[in-house]
Amino acid sequence: MKKIFLLVSGVLLSWNVFALEVAGVKLADTAQVGNANLVLNGAGIRKKLFFKVYVGALYLPQKQASAEAIIADEREHRVALHIMRDLSSDKLFNAFNEAIVANHTPAELAALNAQIKQMEQVFGTMKEVKPGDVITLDYLPASGIQISVNGVARGTIAGAAFNRALLKIWLGNKPAQDDLKKDMLGG
Repeated sequence: MKKIFLLVSGVLLSWNVFALEVAGVKLADTAQVGNANLVLNGAGIRKKLFFKVYVGALYLPQKQASAEAIIADEREHRVALHIMRDLSSDKLFNAFNEAIVANHTPAELAALNAQIKQMEQVFGTMKEVKPGDVITLDYLPASGIQISVNGVARGTIAGAAFNRALLKIWLGNKPAQDDLKKDMLGG
């Protein structure tokens, strides 16, 4: 009986390490951003035509199903992109930029212009990403969005408005992909 209990306990504990597996990518159920302990809200796969591009995972202080509430929240969070195919920094930036443009008015875009240019420069330092790479977009309210690749910080872009613009890529009214939005919202 004791052996069965230990076996069941071991299996249950191993499930806590990885909360979810999407397209072969095992996602941790928690993340540490700054001093905040975050939980996996949801994750899904971004596809372009029939190609798997990345698995996107959203980590929040607590689970939340409302895109509007997540976008408005000023607390720490993380978007983790687990890359599944070779992407140049130009393609990555252009995809982000297109999604930002789709979710903002011309006046809003003008106000974000400096941050978008800074994002282009940060992405330029990457040159390219390959399958297995992980890009994290960590929001720290005091400093902004910290962009990292495989745990190496590439740059920080200040501003709550820019943070909201990035979240709208996946959670906005015109997300990069509707089913990815639903999955990131825990659906």
